Amino acid sequence: MFKRLLASILLIISANGAIAGDGYQWRNITVGAGGFAPNIIFSPAEEGLAYLRTDMGGAYRWNKKLQRWIPLQDQMAESSYFGIESIAADPKDPEVVHVAAGMYKRNPAAMLRSFDRGEHWEIVPVPFRMGGNEDGRGLGERLAIDPDNTDSLYFGSRHDGLWHSRDRGASWHKVKSFPHPGLGLPEERRTTNAGISFVVFAGESVFAGVADRQSAGLYRSDDDGKSWQKISGGPALLPVKAAVGGNNLYIAYSDNIGPNGIKAGAVYKLDIRYGRWTDITPLPKRAEGGFMGISTSRQDPDIVAVSTINRWRPRDTIYLSHDGGRHWRELESHSTRDVSNTPYLYWGNEDSDFGWWIAGLAINPFDEREIVYTTGATVYRTQNAAADKLLWRPWVAGVEQTAVITLTSLPAGPELLSGFGDISGFVHEDFDRSPQRMLTDPLFANTNTIHYAAQAPNILVRSGTPPHRAPKGPGTTPVPTLAWSEDYGKNWKPLTVPPLKFGDTTKRYDQTGDNAITVSADGSTFMFMAPVPQVSRDRGRHWTPVEGLPLQARPVADRVNAKVFYALDFANSEIFVSRDGGATFNPQNTRGLPEGIRMDEPTNREQAWPLLAAPDREGTLWLVSQRGLYHSTDGGRNFKIVKSGITVELMDFGRPAPGKNAPALFAIGSRDGLRAIWRSDDSGRHWLRINGERHEYGRRFRTIAGDPRHFGRVYVATDGRGIVMGEPAR
Repeated sequence: MFKRLLASILLIISANGAIAGDGYQWRNITVGAGGFAPNIIFSPAEEGLAYLRTDMGGAYRWNKKLQRWIPLQDQMAESSYFGIESIAADPKDPEVVHVAAGMYKRNPAAMLRSFDRGEHWEIVPVPFRMGGNEDGRGLGERLAIDPDNTDSLYFGSRHDGLWHSRDRGASWHKVKSFPHPGLGLPEERRTTNAGISFVVFAGESVFAGVADRQSAGLYRSDDDGKSWQKISGGPALLPVKAAVGGNNLYIAYSDNIGPNGIKAGAVYKLDIRYGRWTDITPLPKRAEGGFMGISTSRQDPDIVAVSTINRWRPRDTIYLSHDGGRHWRELESHSTRDVSNTPYLYWGNEDSDFGWWIAGLAINPFDEREIVYTTGATVYRTQNAAADKLLWRPWVAGVEQTAVITLTSLPAGPELLSGFGDISGFVHEDFDRSPQRMLTDPLFANTNTIHYAAQAPNILVRSGTPPHRAPKGPGTTPVPTLAWSEDYGKNWKPLTVPPLKFGDTTKRYDQTGDNAITVSADGSTFMFMAPVPQVSRDRGRHWTPVEGLPLQARPVADRVNAKVFYALDFANSEIFVSRDGGATFNPQNTRGLPEGIRMDEPTNREQAWPLLAAPDREGTLWLVSQRGLYHSTDGGRNFKIVKSGITVELMDFGRPAPGKNAPALFAIGSRDGLRAIWRSDDSGRHWLRINGERHEYGRRFRTIAGDPRHFGRVYVATDGRGIVMGEPAR
């Protein structure tokens, strides 16, 4: 009893960001959702209890008392378990919840079961693979609990048929009588199977939908899974989600498993007593896209809601019926949205969008006026579905479900700037509120790099990728993928670079999003990383090629001397240096770097660059290499390996420890197989692990930034759990 009470106290403290782990406090920097949540699951056993499953950020539980979502898996070290395939809340005991977890088909998969609402988990590895972040992740709940015998659970897998547990998920056995045994793991890396798209109990029967085309359809068992029959009738489409309403089973159909690529769909109702089908597809039946989210009222089985998916023209919407699907009310055109608490949802426009990828849809089982739906960026809720004009607000307090690509902490102005996947990035001025300033003008889909002038930090540059809906084709103007700011990132101006000719090829390298940009220490010089880097000294009006560098070299600016830039020739382990502001480079005749460090050259535009210039004095360089951590204090002429006991993957600089001059070092790295977050106060000779066992975040770390103003403070970009900040416990 005491242990459970203590765990509850710690969880409450953690939700407010004040719990220390290994001498550090950890908390999220608030953005407010930001990624795809495939479904929301209300508990039928307790009012105000709900669970949210995300595709790469784990599971959340709504805490009615705190009025916020609680992340349930931050203590887990296994990355794959943050891809949630399905959640089942016990229909009788609100303390019990089951989660099917597995990110991709080649990753480990497990059933997670909890008897205290997800505060603690028992992990049951399973032999069938999952795909919580693969195509088809918006399909129905594959995990279902028998309401008449909650020891009995079914799970419909993607690749290996139907599975059954008779001991509350402690062990699993394949249902050999099920007609579709599964297609097995596809060999091609990017392909997946839909498999069994949902399992639902209705009366004394259990139903399973199969969305693999070879066996697509609805299957039924009336004898506790001993035998199964495929139900004839219904549309020639894939059953993707289902909901029970009285004696009827409502099913959403699409022609693909989504969330992209769906062109057609339908909604049908099956009378489970007599086997009669009724086409209840909302008009217009020939509209673009399909259907996916579906839910019914527990109070009135004739109340049903269904969402469209992949309907870009005119737009996605939700339909609501009060008579079992005979008549529908379309909701998007009767809706407004208040996104003042998460203003990024404006996307730089005057109004927010109803949303896309609407895969999750739920009517509160205790209040049919409350409807919730999930999108590719947020979760919306209305608490008065009967109103003439529905008001939707994001229901996301506590949810941080984003992939963060880059972070920059400034010595003046806003303390943090971020670059995200899919939602551009932000200026963070209040860590407890969703940022008021999104990185726009231009708006990027992904922001891949942000650099500031070390001696004039109001000057910044950034690079990224065009918005997902950017105009394309003849006659359209490409969206710039470069920008600069002179007010600490609060306002931006686009940068363009003319076509560049190399050999017989002329190309606009500034439109692909593949090429980074950096800035000199005083902010006067911009350098664009084309195959031959280009320099501008007039804010992008004119560009000239640098001289003396091998192709594909990417310079970094000295943080003290504005005239100095460095570049690493990975093929020859050679440092090149410019002392004329990037106009010309010459080799340094570098000593101390191992041969063959080409393996350290980033191959992806989202990877952090391994050559770093330190902020403490001119000529101080660090190289993060698979061969070790290397340090130079003479501008790259000589490097020495730092023997530290950890293998560093990513590194940045923070404020020096009290009484020291050299900056603190923060790193993502490993020691004896333990991947963690580390800090060194003595130039890398000794490292302290600063994230404890309750702050593992699946070890899904993407980049790191030290704070130059606050000793010990560090910002870590995760892949699915947003930005987390750590600082010494007070």
